[in-house]
Amino acid sequence: MNFALTEDQERIRDAIVKVCARFDDAYWFDRDHDGAFPEAFYRALADDGWLGMCMGEAYGGAGLGITEAAIMMGTIAEAGGGMSAASSVHINLFGLNPVAVFGTEAQRQRMLPPVARGEVKSCFGVTEPNTGLNTTQLKLRAVRTGDRYVVNGQKVWISTAQVASKILLLARTTPLEEVRKPTQGLSLFYTDFDKQRVKVHEIEKMGRKCVDSNELFFEDFEISADDLIGEEGRGFDYILHGMNPERVLIAAEAVGLGRLALNRAVAYAKDRVVFNRPIGQNQGIQHPLAQNWMELEAAHLMVMQAAWQYDSGLPCGAAANAAKYLAGEAGFNACQQAVMTHGGFGFAKEYHVERYLREVLIPRIAPISPQLVLCYIAEKVLGLPKSY
Repeated sequence: MNFALTEDQERIRDAIVKVCARFDDAYWFDRDHDGAFPEAFYRALADDGWLGMCMGEAYGGAGLGITEAAIMMGTIAEAGGGMSAASSVHINLFGLNPVAVFGTEAQRQRMLPPVARGEVKSCFGVTEPNTGLNTTQLKLRAVRTGDRYVVNGQKVWISTAQVASKILLLARTTPLEEVRKPTQGLSLFYTDFDKQRVKVHEIEKMGRKCVDSNELFFEDFEISADDLIGEEGRGFDYILHGMNPERVLIAAEAVGLGRLALNRAVAYAKDRVVFNRPIGQNQGIQHPLAQNWMELEAAHLMVMQAAWQYDSGLPCGAAANAAKYLAGEAGFNACQQAVMTHGGFGFAKEYHVERYLREVLIPRIAPISPQLVLCYIAEKVLGLPKSY
């Protein structure tokens, strides 16, 4: 059993560090204030070929696994950009996995290379205002009329919709009352996202301002039948192939952000002198930071185990959910402790740790709440009765 990164994985990490070094604290401070999409950062990763690292070589990618993607995303978050940096490229890594797995060869050739080259930004439309995490109850309807589908309904918390030109959209094509199981009758589309035909309302939020979140309103929005991925009515099955990788990646990002916060707290504790001694000499400062390190390391091991299971073709649902839970909690604890270590200065934007605390709530909440992870582990791993 070898826990060390391979030479190739170390080269990936080192290359990402070099790219991120070009975007310092001032860059991310400005994006947190002006809310502009970090285009220069996105472009730098695209130009070096990183956005398609998990796509097949035939489609312009590198054909690497979720393990390498997790290393990349954790490194991006840890390098200083936090969730602002990670979320700007997150969907490119594994968001289109359902297209790669279930799309036709013609669809893969048409849809994947522009994403790998960074020429196209995509958003992922699943969540709705009145269903939350209960995906089987989605209300957005897509009704086939000839060679097109006509879509009506709403989506919410859709990231990058302000800058995206494509959308991966999950819609109900068969009414819920007409299917045997609630997971049936949902269909997946990857299509042009024409903001002239979709109302996009940005949601003001507490963190990650430069990667927008939105509510979408579809009214007689038309999608070509050529943009249907796989079979009609099987979209729920298809998006499951992206859910576990997404949990792994956001867990890696949470660990990276937690490590960033911890490193800042440790540096401050060494330099800050109060009562003629560095505050880092006090056990009241040392012990919480030491605990943060242990929690982050444990979460990281679970992230890498889940990634290895996925890449090995093994069942990874429990590990992916556990990684997301542990990383979300460990990242949050580290970011909160970084603010507390800075004392009053932790409340000041110039020290950056307050941004980390605002942003770390994202992987703690999304894409699945910690409570639902506990429900999943209780039911699927421990064999306890379903509680919801």
